[in-house]
Amino acid sequence: MDLKTLKAFKQAEYEDAADGYRAVGDMSSAAKDSIDGQISAGIRARLRGAAADAALAELKNLSANFHYAQTECGLVSTALNGFAFDIGAAKRRLEAALSDAQAAGCTVNPDGSVAYPAGAKPGAEKNTEGGTVTGSAGGTDTSDALERQAVNIHPNPHYGKALEFANRIADALKEATDADAKWAPKLRALKADDDLKVSDKDWADVQSDMGGVGDAGKSYLDSLPQPPESGNPQSNATWWKGLTPEEQEAWLSLRPATVGALDGLPSVVRDEANRVVLAEKHGQYQMELNSMPKPPANEWTWITAGGYPSKVHTDEWMAWHNKYGDRYEQLNKSLKGMNAIQDRFDRTGTRGLPEAYLLGFNPEGNGRAIVANGNPDTADHQAVYVPGTTSNLGSIGGDIGRMENVWRSANGAGNGSVSTITWLGYDAPQNIVKDSPFTHYADDGAPAYNRFMDGLDASRSVDTDPHRTAIGHSYGTTLIGSAARQGDLNADDVILAGSPGVQVPKAEDMDVPKGHVWNQEAEWDFVPDVGRFGHGGTDWDGPFTIPSDPRFGANQMSTDTEGHSDYWKEDTRSLANQGVVVAGVTDEVMLKEPPNPTPGVR
Repeated sequence: MDLKTLKAFKQAEYEDAADGYRAVGDMSSAAKDSIDGQISAGIRARLRGAAADAALAELKNLSANFHYAQTECGLVSTALNGFAFDIGAAKRRLEAALSDAQAAGCTVNPDGSVAYPAGAKPGAEKNTEGGTVTGSAGGTDTSDALERQAVNIHPNPHYGKALEFANRIADALKEATDADAKWAPKLRALKADDDLKVSDKDWADVQSDMGGVGDAGKSYLDSLPQPPESGNPQSNATWWKGLTPEEQEAWLSLRPATVGALDGLPSVVRDEANRVVLAEKHGQYQMELNSMPKPPANEWTWITAGGYPSKVHTDEWMAWHNKYGDRYEQLNKSLKGMNAIQDRFDRTGTRGLPEAYLLGFNPEGNGRAIVANGNPDTADHQAVYVPGTTSNLGSIGGDIGRMENVWRSANGAGNGSVSTITWLGYDAPQNIVKDSPFTHYADDGAPAYNRFMDGLDASRSVDTDPHRTAIGHSYGTTLIGSAARQGDLNADDVILAGSPGVQVPKAEDMDVPKGHVWNQEAEWDFVPDVGRFGHGGTDWDGPFTIPSDPRFGANQMSTDTEGHSDYWKEDTRSLANQGVVVAGVTDEVMLKEPPNPTPGVR
């Protein structure tokens, strides 16, 4: 970067170009939303057959193209703004040095050297001729010391100032040169291949592009307002609203996982961010899985030990498993969950199902996923469901399906719009015997649940307050009880299904109005017995309290399902009871008959 080029640099031109790419990204986003939420949803709602299926497949590909274009345009826009920020900072330093040199009577030459006039130090008999100095950038301690010595002994007092200006000019030019060298390959990398199919490799490349732009743009991103350290939903919401559109684009482009995890931000924003993370991680994980050798077909063999045949793994299979097994299982589990979330997106419009919103996503470990049916920011009725033991990203499809059923039941039960949310935002116990007897899974996850519930208030985009129901299944009820015990459960109703215990002694301790705690225990559901007989029974001072116990004080809703997992089975009273609670028409709940009913009392 030379002096002439840096002086001629116009930061606004690059920022205008960034705005142009952002506008294209916004148009791509609108087109994607129109395809998914209107055109495809309308086809699913009204048409059936091979032609409809073929049309939906093509529309899905088109939507993926728009999503990819939206994401890449966001990265280009942010990269251009980052480049302009870096070069602009260097230019401002150059301009300051040029201005100071002119004020001191020095002349800056086209090559960046500085000419200084004749002058004499105090006490000198005559002037010393002027001259020209060339600066050096980023001096060392030794070179700086030598320069100070030269300034002190030089007879012309203007020499030192000229050298300072020359060094400042050299520093500014080096800063601009370094920025140009840093950004050039990042910008060149932001291009698509020449086909119309957005593949896993394309999304993996997006993740690489994001990392490259993020590294190059660290100084730019650091200059922007940062998310509040407290993580308070209201402060998160205030921070986001205070950002300019360019700043919001930068955060969405470079830190989508950060944005998608912030409670209190608008649901459409979290959904946009988390869908990018989902697509990128799916591409990364699928490519990693494809690179692994498949498990050997001959997994088992028979050996004779002690005169008896035993079935054991083959040496070939064990060698494969020791090298790939755990990661292979993790990748398959995570991809299964990601595919289930995408399948939910693809069901929008089916039997009236509203748009889905991905409010949280992280595939690491057991995984995290928060999926809403309908926009909770505008819904009149919200329900937030916590699944229980063995829940993880790989099994999220079943939990999403349960909340689809609750949405359909509640949507037809009362007045107002409904949003039902699957909240897998904690590490659920993965083993019924080894893990579920312990409360720390609930205690560790409860604060995050409370923050999410409070965040639904902070992200509200209409003036009316929603009616909110907390729903827990199995160990999920324990987490909800822990949330009420540790903080203030921000709900109007609580539904507990198949609960082994809730950590508070009475229904009145669940932070909802009296009479608004509802419990379901089906025939042949043995999980409540785990709490009833395995965790201290009805000892109110113990960690588990069984909401099926009459002394707890919950409304005991009737169930017509059996076992631990069918409370959300379609066309059942078990599901209908949940639906009317979520819809706020609790007078339509059918309660269980007491063991010895009083005549005339339902």
